[in-house]
Amino acid sequence: MSADDSVEAARIVPPTAQNQPSIEADLEAVATSLLDQPEEVIRRRCELSINNHDPCISYAIHFLKLSVHRACMPG
Repeated sequence: MSADDSVEAARIVPPTAQNQPSIEADLEAVATSLLDQPEEVIRRRCELSINNHDPCISYAIHFLKLSVHRACMPG
């Protein structure tokens, strides 16, 4: 801090950067567990998973582009 108590430098580490590995791991687990569900259900659950880690993303959640490719699922 300077003599007038103003901040001269700062390093901001947003929660998204800190949580990125956990977000990706949880998304994989959530999506994989829901492959038998409609795409809209999978998308919503993935959005909720992201929001659980970082509520700041909730306003930009539309960035999530989901494309489900099902290959020879039994049943």
